[in-house]
Parts: sequence; structure tokens; C-alpha cells
Amino acid sequence: MNEHLDPQPERLSNAEREIEKVLRPQVFEDFTGQFKILENLRIFVQAAKLRGEALDHVLLHGPPGLGKTTLSNIIANEMGVNIKITSGPVLDKPGDLAGLLTNLEAGDVLFIDEIHRLSPLVEEYLYSAMEDFKIDIMLETGPNARSVQLSLNPFTLIGATTRSGLLTAPLRARFGINSRLEYYDAKLLTTIVLRSSAILRTPISDEAAYEIARRSRGTPRIANALLRRTRDFAQIKGTGTIDTGIAKFALNALNVDEHGLDEMDNKILVTIIDKFKGGPVGLKTIATAVGEDEGTIEEVYEPFLIQEGYLMRTSRGRECTEIAYRHLGRLKTGGGTLF
Repeated sequence: MNEHLDPQPERLSNAEREIEKVLRPQVFEDFTGQFKILENLRIFVQAAKLRGEALDHVLLHGPPGLGKTTLSNIIANEMGVNIKITSGPVLDKPGDLAGLLTNLEAGDVLFIDEIHRLSPLVEEYLYSAMEDFKIDIMLETGPNARSVQLSLNPFTLIGATTRSGLLTAPLRARFGINSRLEYYDAKLLTTIVLRSSAILRTPISDEAAYEIARRSRGTPRIANALLRRTRDFAQIKGTGTIDTGIAKFALNALNVDEHGLDEMDNKILVTIIDKFKGGPVGLKTIATAVGEDEGTIEEVYEPFLIQEGYLMRTSRGRECTEIAYRHLGRLKTGGGTLF
């Protein structure tokens, strides 16, 4: 994906990360979209607080950039507890997890991003912690090794994943609350862009906000990234105010087309059509042809292309649709242009 629009937060600079943090809602009231999920979470949080209990464990899944981390922080804020943040790849061994769990206070939230990437050993260690709030710690090694059971403070585990299908059944079953986040429509994203521009003190017209929103792949994180980059163009190429002209100029300069597809999206579609006659073709072959990681294509690009009808995933591989051919101005038979 275009480096300016990369939805992976770990790749942001410190300054960009701070701006992203400022733009994130802190309470349910400020969160836009995902209405059904939000309505349910409000009830679950209120009920847990009324009973004086930790909230049940929560699984949030869906494409990147839709608000999984933001919702986790909001849940902690609404519960009035602390949140500890980690990710699946970081937890190499049970000891890493034990260190986090034993330092949690009653009701605290442990947020594990990319939970599908937990090692089997760490995942198994997590079962008793989630179910019974207990863990077994090994003391010493070799013939003198012995296990000691430690009780944990009741806590809430929030797991986030872009690939829920990779979760094992035993882990999935231990989440009492399971929510899938969906892509946003342009109207909701316009509201988010207007809110963010107000926080950034950047004047913007409603039409310009909509222009940014409709090219944001249905993703708030990308909408905010596009807003920040458009603000740069407005300050250098314009008067500081983002109008429709500046918005279109900036988005075109960033290689984001009228439908929100960026350079890599179009490269994937062109590759499948031109090199593989529209498919079907395997993911590994596509990744090699476009020079991108298989996981990135599957997690970042494919969901949107499938959602918007450009791509189909079949048992034999990926295949471009009529919409993709029309978008690129190609004929499905023979690969000529439509004009």
C-alpha cells in the first residue's frame, strides 16, 4: 500500500503516532459507526460495572483500521480500569504472558493485537488464565522442576485479529463477546473526517470531507491518514483550507483513484488480468508477480477488493470480476479496451 496510507500503526513515525492517538475517540459517545456492536458493548460494560465484575473476554475481528484498538481503549476507559497492550508475535513464551497477567489489577484489560499469531504453547497457557484466572508457573528446571499455581486478579482479555479463521476453536470459545467490525460507508467516514479536521484545527468544506471519505476504502484509519496528507497540500499548495479542488489534487498526487483504489490495488487487478487472463490464480503467484507479501495482500488488499466486487476468491484461486475489467477499461474477452 502507498506508504502514506499504510494502515499498519507500527510503521508510523512518533509524530504521526501521536496525532493518530489524539484523533482517537476516548469514550463510546465519540465513536462513530459500528452501531450494533457499540450498542451491545455499552450494555455489557454497564452490566459488568453494576455487578462490580470484570467485563467478559472480548474478541474483535475484521479488516485493519476499523477501530479494534480504539474500541479496546474505550472499553477500558468506560470501565474505569487500566489497559496493558501487547501483540501475539511479541509473546514468545509462557513467561512473557505470565509477567503481564500477574501485574494486572482487578478488572484491568489486557489487549492482545494479532492474537491469531500467538504460539500454540502461549495460547494453551492462556486457557486457564481466561477461564479460571489461574496460571501454573514452573519453578527450577530438570529433575527438581515443580509447578506452582498462582491466582490472578479477574481481568478482561480483548483479542484483536484480522484473520479470525486462524483462531483455534478452544481459544475462540473462551471469548464471551465476539464482534466483527465492518467497513464504513462514505457518509460515516465524512463525519469522522470532519471531526478529525476540527481536532487538527484544519478548515475543510463538507464537499472536501466527502471527497476524502469516499476514497478511504471504508476505513477510518485511512481517512485520517488521507486527511493529514491533504492538510499538507492545503498548507503548501493552497491557503490552508481544504476545499474540493485541493482534496482532489492531493488524492490524485497520492495515487488514490476515484474509487479509493491505490497503486497496489490496481497493480493486483492489472496483474491478474494481463498476466493470468483474469484468473483464477493462486495467492502466492500474485504475491510474487506484484512483489508484495502474501499475508499483506490477504489481510490488507483483498478484503476491500472483494467487498467492492472487483475480486472473487474461488477454490481454484483469485479471479477478477466484470467490475474490475470495467474499472481498468478492459474487455473480458481478449483484453482490449472498452473504448
